[in-house]
Amino acid sequence: MRPIDPADLDATLAQARDALASLRGARIFLTGATGFYGSWLLESLAHARRALDLDVDAVVLTRDPARARARFAHLAADAWLRLHPGDARGFASPDGHVSHVVHAATSTSLAPGAVEDPIETLGVIVDGTRRALALAQEKGVARMLYASSGAVYGRQPTDLTHLPEEHPGAPDPLDRRTAYGQAKRFAEHLGAQARGVDFVVARGFAFVGAHLPLDVHFAIGNFLRDALAGRTVVVSSDGSPRRSYLYGSDLAAWLWVMLARGVGSRAYNLGSDDDRALGDVAGRVGALLGVPVEVRGRPDPGAARHCYVPSVARARAELGLEVTVGLDEAITRTARWHRGG
Repeated sequence: MRPIDPADLDATLAQARDALASLRGARIFLTGATGFYGSWLLESLAHARRALDLDVDAVVLTRDPARARARFAHLAADAWLRLHPGDARGFASPDGHVSHVVHAATSTSLAPGAVEDPIETLGVIVDGTRRALALAQEKGVARMLYASSGAVYGRQPTDLTHLPEEHPGAPDPLDRRTAYGQAKRFAEHLGAQARGVDFVVARGFAFVGAHLPLDVHFAIGNFLRDALAGRTVVVSSDGSPRRSYLYGSDLAAWLWVMLARGVGSRAYNLGSDDDRALGDVAGRVGALLGVPVEVRGRPDPGAARHCYVPSVARARAELGLEVTVGLDEAITRTARWHRGG
């Protein structure tokens, strides 16, 4: 797999330098390394090791070591990176000490709205978190970062433009489409019960950047897929749902800072608060990549507004985090990476 642009890794380092430097001497156990989060975390860690002469090692859980080596061919030979075979729900403990755990294992097919096998969704998320917590307690790990989701809030109320961490909403337990949010919610509760571990929660929203899959359920990924193929960008809805997108370099920086400085048993929204209508997002993709855009849905004046946008006031105030890459630049950089240059 193509490496992330060094300029993006520099941007992550610029925002998370102190957090990464504070991890000197750490040995981090990471799940979900071949996903979007994990790819950015591993490549930014490798970059920080070079730039800061940082002695941080990583033990990476993977169900398929051969696939992981192929994905990170430019890193796999490095002595600081060890691949540990196993499934997130029942892996054997690695040898040696572990100082931090980052639990980011979730298949992209398990995102909000996926209903192919909701029981499997529940098992992967809940049992995987239970096993990661057990490892943390077995190894005496003081800090664990859990990659949760904004899906824990349930449907965003129409009168709330940005979801704060204190929002009391929850997904409907009788709606089988909410298995992902239900599982993430319960996994957070499991972490809150763990004694002796500072369990920090990052509630992720929507993202864009290198390694973003273009052929699954992510709207901006689908827009980019069609635009890169020279096809019309199609919006199947009326374009009114609102989303916001955090670029990968900011994502990685925020995760490193949350791991290093986040408060245990506390959640932080992970995303951008620059919300746009999906029709406008598609319009920006079309304009920047030179293809037409077609909005096929018809407006329904009586329909409730659909939003999925976080408030990031807590991350700003408590951790000093900022959104540094705007949407247009994020689209341009992501398209350039997928084009191979």
